[in-house]
Amino acid sequence: MTEPKTGWFQRLTGGLARTSRALTEQVASTFTKQPLDQARIDALEEMLIEADLGPRSAARITEAFAATRFGKAVDEAEVLEALSEAIADELAGHEGRFDPLSGPRPYVVLFIGVNGSGKTTTLGKIAADLKGRGARVLVVAGDTFRAAAVEQLKVWAERAGADFMSRPTGSDAAGLAFDALEKARAEAYDVVLIDTAGRLQNKQGLMDELLKVIRVIKKVDPDAPHETLLVLDATVGRNALAQENIFGNQIGVSGIVMTKLDGTARGGVLVPVAQASDSPIKLIGVGEGIDDLQPFDARAFARSVVGLGEN
Repeated sequence: MTEPKTGWFQRLTGGLARTSRALTEQVASTFTKQPLDQARIDALEEMLIEADLGPRSAARITEAFAATRFGKAVDEAEVLEALSEAIADELAGHEGRFDPLSGPRPYVVLFIGVNGSGKTTTLGKIAADLKGRGARVLVVAGDTFRAAAVEQLKVWAERAGADFMSRPTGSDAAGLAFDALEKARAEAYDVVLIDTAGRLQNKQGLMDELLKVIRVIKKVDPDAPHETLLVLDATVGRNALAQENIFGNQIGVSGIVMTKLDGTARGGVLVPVAQASDSPIKLIGVGEGIDDLQPFDARAFARSVVGLGEN
């Protein structure tokens, strides 16, 4: 993705409004310039767990907060600033950069994840961004099981001005990927974006087919796919952790995209997902618009998730 556009922090903060509102309302009712005691520390930890930051992160954050402020009077603003800093510290080292135009041509990006995670929409937004930067983009409808998925992706490709490849329903997805990459090499495309079926992580047959797609791609280019992006839906909460574990262990993931952060009051789930994964968070989705898919910035995320402005 390009560098964040003007107003991106406002979009990020707006997209995370449900999560930040839930946190700030609880903080406001708990911290009122009274000395910080164990009851308030416990309440803060429970708030963070309810926001799906995970029990370990919640415990570390509250422990650090208590170590410097126990027995002192604290107010809402001070708590939110401290929370922001602690969440940013929890995410340190988990940021990643997604820039397909800086790599080899054609640069192959594979999108994986379960049904409804936002893969197709994410792919479409990326296609539009790349086309806006002058790239020649080939969009490949690798979810050959669902005609509706192919049609949805075709609409996104047309909207972006990208070229599109598909096969009839039930066709071999690996064969389509092979043909797409051959075409991209022959016709000098810059980027190939390959959608895949929404594979349930407990269906080994579907996982095996995804591995087959990767093997076939490597027959054309041993270094491809250059990116394998796992798309996770923030609204499923901690179920996203299980998805990351299965896909990460079986497929190999170069980066994570967390979508639908605007649709949940538990956007803190990004924190335990980032910590559990060997792969960085590269992009986050905070709305339906093309500009609402943004590069992940840990500090900006931390401030937005607790409802603070830019600093």
